[in-house]
Amino acid sequence: MATLFPMDKGLALPQDRRDFLHSLRMRSKYALFLAFVVIVFVFIEKENKIISRVSDKLKQIPQSLADTNSTDPALVLAENASLLSLSELDSAFSQLQSRLRNLSLQLGVQPATQVSEVELREQEEVEPPRPAVATPRRHVLLMATTRTGSSFVGEFFNQQGNIFYLFEPLWHIERTVSFEPGGANAAGSALVYRDVLKQLFLCDLYVLEHFITPLPEDHLTQFMFRRSSSRSLCEDPVCTPLVKKVFEKYHCKNRRCGPLNVTLAAEACRRKDHMALKAVRIRQLEFLQPLAEDPRLDLRIIQLVRDPRAVLASRMVAFAGKYESWKKWLAEGQDRLREEEVQRLRGNCESIRLSAELGLRQPPWLRGRYMLVRYEDVARRPLQKARDMYRFAGIPLTAQVEDWIQKNTQAPRDSSGIYSTQKNSSEQFEKWRFSMPFKLAQVVQAACGPAMRLFGYKLVRDAAALTNRSVSLLEERGTFWVT
Repeated sequence: MATLFPMDKGLALPQDRRDFLHSLRMRSKYALFLAFVVIVFVFIEKENKIISRVSDKLKQIPQSLADTNSTDPALVLAENASLLSLSELDSAFSQLQSRLRNLSLQLGVQPATQVSEVELREQEEVEPPRPAVATPRRHVLLMATTRTGSSFVGEFFNQQGNIFYLFEPLWHIERTVSFEPGGANAAGSALVYRDVLKQLFLCDLYVLEHFITPLPEDHLTQFMFRRSSSRSLCEDPVCTPLVKKVFEKYHCKNRRCGPLNVTLAAEACRRKDHMALKAVRIRQLEFLQPLAEDPRLDLRIIQLVRDPRAVLASRMVAFAGKYESWKKWLAEGQDRLREEEVQRLRGNCESIRLSAELGLRQPPWLRGRYMLVRYEDVARRPLQKARDMYRFAGIPLTAQVEDWIQKNTQAPRDSSGIYSTQKNSSEQFEKWRFSMPFKLAQVVQAACGPAMRLFGYKLVRDAAALTNRSVSLLEERGTFWVT
């Protein structure tokens, strides 16, 4: 039986079909080639447009700048306005970008792109970086009691321009929050004081607004206690223009300022290099441990002490109304004072002594953070003691502070104000000896003997020794500087 297709032809297709498939393949090749040509043409056109725009920008650059930043020969374009290859194009535009950045800097225009590491190294070779000399931010607490010369010593920090200094901000807390002395109430007041101190050291001055009476409005107050004792609160930009008919109870002394803007004060605090604060209402040093261990703070505590006999003599003048019973006892010649008066005096001395003993023991949390200073040593050698305190705090002492000390420790006589910071310090610090009755000195020595012995204050046995100028009441102890 005959077959339809001969066996030697196998599965071969008819000639017309083979011709059709061959034609189809050729057309596909031509189509792909044409597409490739179109893509290349489009790419070249885009390339030309980019280079044209760059060229136009370069033509707008002043000739003097173009001369000083002439294009590298490798960037010269070919006659067909195209470069030889895509890699050369990338390299060329990188270099053009660098050139344009340099020209922008010379024209005073800040380029938007970041400077590369190579350019940074080139700039460092032209102008080496200046070494960093910034001192870490310190937080200094001047811890004292009333009438120990703390206002005078506080000026050592207030007079330095890079320190934000606050004078007795805890006064507002004492006037607002009532605590009975002793026991749990005393601990409660110490905790409140401590927490407020922490916020103040962090420049959160808004914390005081809750304790200022009357309450500030829109962060403005006329009742910031002793504002004039803080230079930072009486200088620009905190000193805003005076507002007519607005009474400032604690106004700045040397210039007229409007109500204190707490927001501006907080911003000024953050701009200063360091922070210092004076407080006479912190008695228990152990309550400050969380502040000393707070990583946000670099706390330095300077505890200022003074002869308790001199402190009492000064308080009886400055706060006469609180010591009427003492004056009556002296005038009427009674044998003994009321026991509660003596106990209050003893309690004050003991709290000071216990804090000092803790500081001098140098527990780990206080190591390098505590310094004990006697006011008498400051009065005798104010400039030297200022240098000691600044060295302890880790803050460079400026000539501005030294000049203030020189001018304010050589006054012919002390100012009459009870808060005066002008002292003829070398002559006046023992003035109390020649006006204090001996029996009053005896009461102080009996109540405060342990503290006096710790701080190196000599006890006297009679009135002659008390008023004898040739007899020193100070033991030489050097500087109570704990490192």
